Amino acid sequence: MNPGDSEPTPSRPRTIVERQSDRELVVTRAFHAPATLVFEAWTRPELFRQWWAPKSFGVTMISYEADVRTGGTYRLVMDHESLDQPMAFFGRYIEVTSPSRLVWTNDEGDEDGAVTTVTFEERGGETLVVLRDCFPTKEALDDAIASGSTSGWGEQLDQLETLVAGLGTRTDEP
Repeated sequence: MNPGDSEPTPSRPRTIVERQSDRELVVTRAFHAPATLVFEAWTRPELFRQWWAPKSFGVTMISYEADVRTGGTYRLVMDHESLDQPMAFFGRYIEVTSPSRLVWTNDEGDEDGAVTTVTFEERGGETLVVLRDCFPTKEALDDAIASGSTSGWGEQLDQLETLVAGLGTRTDEP
């Protein structure tokens, strides 16, 4: 198993995290929910805040603001007791195609950051989510893996599965 993978159970599918080239990390997971619902959890800030930070990392999400549209921007600020100051992550949306595709930049570093593409493909009552992080260099991906920043995907997507399961059972008031 790779770092970030999660073990499957009867109620939870496995998250697969694979380095597919010198510069690309791919995360794959099927969700027991329609694509519109899973896409909504990625694009509505009030939902995104509920699952994005792996709970076991002890990270607190201070704020998350997003204008989720092609050309829009996002800014995510997180803190941890080991940090002198909060960490800010930000970038812009290159493509937003509801409910099938999101593409954004990761602009917080001094150099070019990774470009993230997430696709949502509905298949037989499930949604296959494939996230591709394309890093500018082999060294940048090596550094991300070494830092542990890529190791939380299994837990994050378990949290997303729990969230969308709850959203799928909600009923709207008449």
